[in-house]
Amino acid sequence: MEGNSVFIFNKVRPPVSLLRGVLLLATIAGLCLQHIAGAPLEHKPCCGPITPAGDRLGSLLDSMNVETLWIAGQHINWETGEPDRGGDYEGPGNHTHCSAFSAAAAKRLGVYLLRPPEHGQLLLANAQATWLDSAAAEKVGWRRVSGMHRAQSLANQGNLVLVVYANPDPHVPGHVAIVRPSEKSARTLEENGPQIIQAGTHNHNSTNVRMGFSNHPGAWPDGVAYYAHSPQ
Repeated sequence: MEGNSVFIFNKVRPPVSLLRGVLLLATIAGLCLQHIAGAPLEHKPCCGPITPAGDRLGSLLDSMNVETLWIAGQHINWETGEPDRGGDYEGPGNHTHCSAFSAAAAKRLGVYLLRPPEHGQLLLANAQATWLDSAAAEKVGWRRVSGMHRAQSLANQGNLVLVVYANPDPHVPGHVAIVRPSEKSARTLEENGPQIIQAGTHNHNSTNVRMGFSNHPGAWPDGVAYYAHSPQ
């Protein structure tokens, strides 16, 4: 009857497949929010993003072609990495060239690092380690960095950062490498240290401190020191 009509609505059950789809979407959304809020340690970048300055630093380091220059067993021009003696040369200086490479890279960046002619190539890494801890190095912008997390972060921002090992025996070579920008995870940083580029017994455009310093017992992890150059 008019005015007294009764409307009955049938309850419509959504299909089971639709319910499952909604549940799946909710689960995915929850996981995404969890990831945004706090990614697991093994996936979270340790040391901030690579800035435009960090990209420029990485490009310059790549352009030095360290895996084909500054080769161990050859006497080289410290600045170019090119051999400058005959292949049968067996005199001093036909050793590894980590310190020469680091000095050459620093020079291309407009930064002074102890180098020839102020010090010869022989045992230069040990001398650089000593020099970096001096007032002379501080005067031109070098500062010691407190730990590998800070070292990697500064490199990601485009700063020149060195990791050095001074051999306790002054007559045995030490080692030096350059920290290169990397968005590695916090867990990888803790396990292997910052990402580096180096010359040495084996030249690497990209490796880590643990591997790069493995030929120097006592270096990794507590025997190395990090230094960063701050623009003047």
